[in-house]
Amino acid sequence: MPIATIDPTTGETVKVYDALSDSELEARVALAAKAFPQFRATTFAERAEILNSVAKILDSEIEDSAQIITLEMGKLLKAARAEVAKCAHTFRYYARHGEAFLADEPADAKAVQAQQAYVRYEPLGPVLAVMPWNFPLFQVTRFLAPGLMAGNVALLKHASNVPQTALYLEDVFERAGAPRGVFQTLLIGSDAVERVLRDKRIRAATLTGSSPAGSAVAKVAGEEVKKTVLELGGSDPFVVLPSADLEAAVKVGVAARCQNNGQSCIAAKRFIIHEDIADEYERRFIETMSSLKVGDPVDPSTDIGPLATEQGRQLVQEQVGDAISKGAVLHCGGQPLEGPGWFYPPTVLSGITPDMRLFQEEVFGPVAQLYRVGSVGEALDLANITDYGLGSNVWTTDPGEQQQFIEGFEAGLVFVNGATTSYPELPFGGIKASGYGRELADHGIKEFCNVKTVWVGERR
Repeated sequence: MPIATIDPTTGETVKVYDALSDSELEARVALAAKAFPQFRATTFAERAEILNSVAKILDSEIEDSAQIITLEMGKLLKAARAEVAKCAHTFRYYARHGEAFLADEPADAKAVQAQQAYVRYEPLGPVLAVMPWNFPLFQVTRFLAPGLMAGNVALLKHASNVPQTALYLEDVFERAGAPRGVFQTLLIGSDAVERVLRDKRIRAATLTGSSPAGSAVAKVAGEEVKKTVLELGGSDPFVVLPSADLEAAVKVGVAARCQNNGQSCIAAKRFIIHEDIADEYERRFIETMSSLKVGDPVDPSTDIGPLATEQGRQLVQEQVGDAISKGAVLHCGGQPLEGPGWFYPPTVLSGITPDMRLFQEEVFGPVAQLYRVGSVGEALDLANITDYGLGSNVWTTDPGEQQQFIEGFEAGLVFVNGATTSYPELPFGGIKASGYGRELADHGIKEFCNVKTVWVGERR
């Protein structure tokens, strides 16, 4: 894939970028390695000042940066504005709490026959971040804010279709007063990632993306014995039981499936409905999905914009076509829209069986799957049947049922009676093929730290 801005609303190529030459790439890695010893020696207050300055710039330029995001990957402009605001909030969050999160932790010195014993957290060094296009600013922020606050430096290999967003963030850090080399964007193709990851000066890596991409990075990092955090795909269940508020469960369910034009790892994808309410829920859900307006993401009245890439739309159509050819029932949508751009309509399918690709694969588009179950146990079995384990969602007002799903979901995130989302205040990540490690909260800032044990003996 070329490193280029291609407007998904029109399919037109806006700007093409040259990949870094070998010498340019080497210079950037060398600069990061040089910057690290100096940056780790800065105080938390000095790092917080940089992060707060970044947040201030993002707030002041929210309209311009939102326009870049929408241009590059088709996100609704109003959603792009919200993404930029969330990034500013996250930078401020770590500026405010980072020092406390990484404070020395006292241990029981007497139990280990020491005068003093404690745990301290120290940065690892230059970290390579391989990031996706679907939340092009926030995905970077949720690694970058805690990583830099801990004293690490970062090299970003962003998705090739969002180069302007990547370069914009690098420029923001420069204007915020960050020392040279603390955060750099690498305009390189995916074929250059392994070379960077194997470089001895790179101490760790984080990737958000597909399970195959995560597996490839984990393999190389394992051979090099380097720490990784992987946030991969999801096929999140959305369970609705008889006691649920149906109106809210339909409204949130549609929004959860179609957020970011359906291109979110934590979007609800498999709707598992108790048979006692299935007829009514499905009727309302299909009706609401069918009513959504597909169109220009800049238009405030648009509900769903284009998919980010032509290849992505083709994959969605292949998955939907496979299901229909094997007997799935199509309730609405199901065909790419004609005309320029990579638009795909809200689509609802039922009758999904294990031989269909949709049953196991993640679908990155506004495609919902409807399933019916007769019990809590059946719902949990179906929810956990995929290889993924990122987010999960259940709607019930019964405290006992709520606890069953909190304990029974095989997932990193459980949301009850509300939309699955991310907050800097809560850890984020998955299990199984959805990855390992955590971003955000205090867990996220500690992922790229050396947890150092300190033992001081009695004076003799």
